[in-house]
Amino acid sequence: MTVVKAVPVPIPPAYWRRLLVSAAEEPEVAARLPPDAELTLRVTGDRELRRLNRAFLGEDRPTDVLSFPSGERGYLGDLALSWPAVLRQGEAFCHGPEVESALLVTHGFLHLLGWDHADPDQEREMTRLTLACLGRSGIAPASGRI
Repeated sequence: MTVVKAVPVPIPPAYWRRLLVSAAEEPEVAARLPPDAELTLRVTGDRELRRLNRAFLGEDRPTDVLSFPSGERGYLGDLALSWPAVLRQGEAFCHGPEVESALLVTHGFLHLLGWDHADPDQEREMTRLTLACLGRSGIAPASGRI
């Protein structure tokens, strides 16, 4: 996993690497994960997330995390994470940026592997799997967060 910090962030890249290694041990995730899978996480600001959201999804607004699957075997794709959104949402849900960023990175990782939340059944499944992956790292989002 490559981590690019486009903005100053107090969390070391090793934190997210450990998170995803643990998430990859969840049986359903492991079943979809190609051997030696790689991805890039870019931690950036609202302006860049807005630009990416507009360019690739046609939505002219910032968002918290975006996933860009590569379609290549072995390289899962890219994640873009808005650090300001991490701080805002962590504060709003009364948990720290470590928890919020872990939640968003895990969410994006599952998107790279093909999970989605376009309908209620998919949303329930993705929520269940997100919580299971986070639980492997001992991370529990605040009540009501997802």
